[in-house]
Amino acid sequence: MGRRLGGRDPGAEGGVTALAALPQVRGKLTPNAPLAPLVWFKSGGAAQWLFEPKDLADLQDFLGALDPSVPVMALGLGSNLIVRDGGVPGVVVRLGKAFAKVTRVDDLTLECGGGASGILVSSTARDAGIAGVEFLRSIPGTVGGFVRMNGGAYGAEVKDVLIDCDVVLRSGEKATLANAELGYTYRHSELPEGAIVVAARFRGQAGDPAVIQAEMDRISAAREASQPLRSKTGGSTFKNPDGHKAWALVDQAGCRGLTLGGAQVSEKHTNFLINTGDATSTQIEALGEDVRRRVREHSGVDLQWEIQRVGRPGDAP
Repeated sequence: MGRRLGGRDPGAEGGVTALAALPQVRGKLTPNAPLAPLVWFKSGGAAQWLFEPKDLADLQDFLGALDPSVPVMALGLGSNLIVRDGGVPGVVVRLGKAFAKVTRVDDLTLECGGGASGILVSSTARDAGIAGVEFLRSIPGTVGGFVRMNGGAYGAEVKDVLIDCDVVLRSGEKATLANAELGYTYRHSELPEGAIVVAARFRGQAGDPAVIQAEMDRISAAREASQPLRSKTGGSTFKNPDGHKAWALVDQAGCRGLTLGGAQVSEKHTNFLINTGDATSTQIEALGEDVRRRVREHSGVDLQWEIQRVGRPGDAP
């Protein structure tokens, strides 16, 4: 694509491919970009490079020309993420307004950009009289994130409403993957490594907008009452094991209010970790591992992380 972008390599050590020259872009490409302001925990290191593509073609061209050995990671609203203090090697891709549109395809179907929020999707569905996606109102993320993670709440999951999704593969090629091709299980998909969800189509059922709004209000009230939404948190920390609720296992192990540095197990909802002020990501992750240990010793259950942890570790907590 012609001109190359030079610049210092803020993260070449540790076996990461040097990024002194990257493909030309029409969007924004920032070296050594702090990620803490972009994630809910407000902690963690920098991205070696942060790429905010102008549009789909910009994303495809960039990935197609980028050295295949350079790791690529998508970042949505940063709500279910620990960015480790050592930073994230390679390129972090953040989809902006060009990828945040939601449009009605037919009476029961919405097409949603990968950067659209769950609130926008559910509100657009309400206005169109499409029921069945109200639960997305309670997922604090973007379409790309909850398609990848099979996000769910209040008895419903993305796999229940997804028709298919458009992804840009690490090679820059665009592909459409049907629901059945994603290998959905609880909070997991088989989306290819490095693939970025740029759009998805959801199908609901016919509904009354007033009834849909009432359900959204009920969900919002339930979240407000039970979750520490006004804290710096990362959402649900651990997956619910078969036959158990993660919060109950954590509580029974005596972890409610447990602290490590500035990190704390929420007293309001024990499956939430919070940054009380100046916690490092190392402290938050170490507290989570301590909780896992205590639960394992108390009940024999091995809790699995639901929060994604990315990047290089920092110093010991």
